[in-house]
Amino acid sequence: MAGTGTEQKRAALRPGSLITVFGGSGFIGRHTIQALARRGYRIRVAVRRPNEALFVKTTGDVGQVEPVQANIRDTRSVRAAIEGADAVVNLVGILHETGPQRFESVQAGGADRIAREAKAAGVGIFLHVSAIGADAESESAYARTKALGEQAVRAQLPDAAILRPSIIFGPEDDFFNRFAATARLSPFLPLIGGGKTKFQPVYVKDVAEAIVRAVETGAADGKVFELGGPEIATFRELMELTLREIGRKRILLPLPVFLAKPLAAILQLLPNPALTTDQLKLVTRDNVVSEAAQKEGRTFNGLGIAPTGMEAILPAYLGRFRRRGQFEQLHVTE
Repeated sequence: MAGTGTEQKRAALRPGSLITVFGGSGFIGRHTIQALARRGYRIRVAVRRPNEALFVKTTGDVGQVEPVQANIRDTRSVRAAIEGADAVVNLVGILHETGPQRFESVQAGGADRIAREAKAAGVGIFLHVSAIGADAESESAYARTKALGEQAVRAQLPDAAILRPSIIFGPEDDFFNRFAATARLSPFLPLIGGGKTKFQPVYVKDVAEAIVRAVETGAADGKVFELGGPEIATFRELMELTLREIGRKRILLPLPVFLAKPLAAILQLLPNPALTTDQLKLVTRDNVVSEAAQKEGRTFNGLGIAPTGMEAILPAYLGRFRRRGQFEQLHVTE
């Protein structure tokens, strides 16, 4: 379905419209699909291995959510996943490279291929999720390819909506869960670069709602929205919050970047590394909403969303990391 103006795009979506979501089985994706399904849309979930994404079918009514095979490095499968769609959402991204999953091919090349095929199919509504910190001049391949992906999307579809969240938290997150799990086994938590870097953690359901509202209303068409939660905290403060939530005392050990490099070089050889050399290039850069985005209303407020604070959500899923489980009284520490 083609669309050239905001009004045409707003009129295009209605209950029963088909939305293709690339990367829909991931952390953000499963919550986005749930939010879209509640609105009555049909969702085609484009993933590499549909048999491993069958759980998404339960987020909607029978037949409402359907996983299909699509590899973003393969034009033919991307084209088939987009065929007949009224809107396309691209959530594909990786935190570290493994096998054929490289930053360049996934976050830059993949975004370009999806946008090209969406344009060729006449799709009028396109939303791309990037990340705060995307920078074409960054030394980090992650941040650099995030920016290249944005540029590729914008070159094909100037009216596309782009959302940049800060680090995302929620029951399946790879941030608080990872450090809480580490604290169960280790007597200390490392503070890379002293733990001074600032973050603005954002709740995954708020990100999902922002995606849906941007797709439905056209509020973010042609704009780059930056999504951050209501609190800004340093890495040290986030570790202190994690320890409070799980009722444990651990040493917070400052670790200079130059000492962290050899550790990262070893850890990145593991299947799911806690730290890579590429991530080290990001640790000294604050990950918060910019002043420009705040002044121009390109934040949650511009989408009519009041973001959720961390302490309202973290206890619900970090409790399992307490010594005696979620019912432990938090004044008891070890």
